[in-house]
Amino acid sequence: MISVVIPVYNDPEGLKETLGSLVNQNFSEGYEIIVVDNNSTDSTPEVIKKFENDYPDLIKGLEENNLQSSYAARNKGVINSDGDIICFIDADMWVNKNYLSNVKTYFQKNPEIGYIGCQVEIVKNKNTIASKYDKNNGFPVKEYMKEKNFVPTCCLSVRKSIFENVGLFKQELVSGGDKEFGKRVNSSSINMKYVEDFTAFHPARETGKEIFSKYFRIGRGKAQIEYNDLIEDSGKKRLNSAEFLKKGVFKIKRTLEDHYRSNNIKKTLSTYLMSYNKKIAILLGYEYQKIKFVL
Repeated sequence: MISVVIPVYNDPEGLKETLGSLVNQNFSEGYEIIVVDNNSTDSTPEVIKKFENDYPDLIKGLEENNLQSSYAARNKGVINSDGDIICFIDADMWVNKNYLSNVKTYFQKNPEIGYIGCQVEIVKNKNTIASKYDKNNGFPVKEYMKEKNFVPTCCLSVRKSIFENVGLFKQELVSGGDKEFGKRVNSSSINMKYVEDFTAFHPARETGKEIFSKYFRIGRGKAQIEYNDLIEDSGKKRLNSAEFLKKGVFKIKRTLEDHYRSNNIKKTLSTYLMSYNKKIAILLGYEYQKIKFVL
């Protein structure tokens, strides 16, 4: 059996999209959809209730009110799941009708694999600078797996037994819990795989503010993870802000030079603005979280 776990906070329309793609799967082996509301203050609970009423044998609505954290919501879903395979999908995403069938088939054919991630295709609804940037840079899942041994939780599927081996997500993290979890899985010698045969879909972020918010949160999570590592190993160093910006400037410079050689000035300026936005957001999020630790 497969359990699909969806954390949600204040996203009724996104949740409708996600659930709409999951209730009509071409999958006859049995599955459940667990939606965990994380203190929503809008109509999200009503959306969950309606789907529960419409699909009482398929959808289970839960609440995580003790901690404002998507990882706490995911943990509650895992704890209350009945499946031997857990699929995580975010509340603004959608999948095709064969998604769960593909996941199940892959695990059946590869019993030695315990952790997989698939492609994430970013879909633009508006042709903005931010949406173009997000489509090109948002979810390099293959690179994450190859270089950092993790995949984002929005496209993660695992055998439930993994949680018994390495524990649940670190729910105190505001971001980076997927990377931290992947690090533990990899350290436990559990086989991990990026699978490009099937895809999950994610809407593009359409404004610079949305891009900034994403990377500000990533910066905060990075500080949290590094702070925890420092407690365990005092020889490790925190992110050096000046060095981070210096490396970021050189990376942006190389990107700009590539676009300049292609004579695409508009794309060059757009890339510069979004790359600068991203770097500053990560740094500010990191410094913000560091100050919270000191205080």
